[in-house]
Amino acid sequence: MAQLKFALWNTEWLNELFTGNPPEFKSYYEKGYMTGELIGHRIRDLTGVINDINSDIWVLVEGPNQSSELQLFFDQNDINGNWQCVVQPSGAQSVGLAVRTDTGLFANDPFEWFDIENSPEAELLKKATNEFRMDTDADGIEEVHKFERKPLYVSIHMADGKTFRIVGLHLKSKGIFEALEWSKWWAKADGNRKKIVAQCHQLRTNFLNAYLSHETTKNIPLIVCGDINDGPGFDASEMKINASGIERLMGSIWQPELCLGNAAFDTLKEKQKNELDFSSLYTVSFADPVFNNSYTKAWIDHILYSKIIKNWVADAKINFTTSSGNPIYKDFPNASDHKPVTCTIHTDNFV
Repeated sequence: MAQLKFALWNTEWLNELFTGNPPEFKSYYEKGYMTGELIGHRIRDLTGVINDINSDIWVLVEGPNQSSELQLFFDQNDINGNWQCVVQPSGAQSVGLAVRTDTGLFANDPFEWFDIENSPEAELLKKATNEFRMDTDADGIEEVHKFERKPLYVSIHMADGKTFRIVGLHLKSKGIFEALEWSKWWAKADGNRKKIVAQCHQLRTNFLNAYLSHETTKNIPLIVCGDINDGPGFDASEMKINASGIERLMGSIWQPELCLGNAAFDTLKEKQKNELDFSSLYTVSFADPVFNNSYTKAWIDHILYSKIIKNWVADAKINFTTSSGNPIYKDFPNASDHKPVTCTIHTDNFV
């Protein structure tokens, strides 16, 4: 049986670890410009999580902006295995890929990167993620939207000749990191939700529907994953526009054959699925200043998959603990504020 372990993880400002060209790590005792943690401690704890999870493929959100930087990280002696890496350059928070090459699972060239800026294979995705206009809230006024971070697009090549593709995403943040008068805070919150919904709608209508229906691509299994910055259902701002970003991205009930599955949702018990009880699923938790710094949990990191092949994505898990049984934040406190999401990919039924 051919199977591999797949992991998605927002590594929280991995870019702050590097300097120079060619790149090198910043000094051990220097503090990260965003997290404020010691660079040496961040490298130690990020490495610890990667070794502990022991995945064959990593899609890394908030990665560095150069492939050579991500390769430097995975070439460390402290990281288990040999790796090949690539990044879709998109500023200080780019999406990257790392594939372990010493297990015999993959071809000699384990992946083909479709650079969104110039690859013919990425032409449709490039058009979908260029600046666009959309009347998000049906008020008759079209807003201008853009993707702050470009998607990663790759084809994975298995040793047996089978392939599947990955689109890695990091969509607009909901976070508001400044003090604002209350009405301005809500206006910004509403605006952020509009942007997320618009980005999800654009990806769905201008890329995914075509990919999942066109003869040249519909039979190639597809993973769409990343930090979507949105979970199921409507929050207060989404109620105003009657739209959920992640649900737009997954697809329309009127075109069920084009919908994407959600790997973490698949793990819920039938009672939870029937009641749409998502309370056990969360990938971040944070002190919410709006509610007296009480801790809020949110499910914003998702692994979605095409359904052209049955049961090829299974055993999803949001990783709260390490192999020691301790919470990740206990064993590796300086790693990331997001939980890694993993699943198993079965390639036996691939064409």
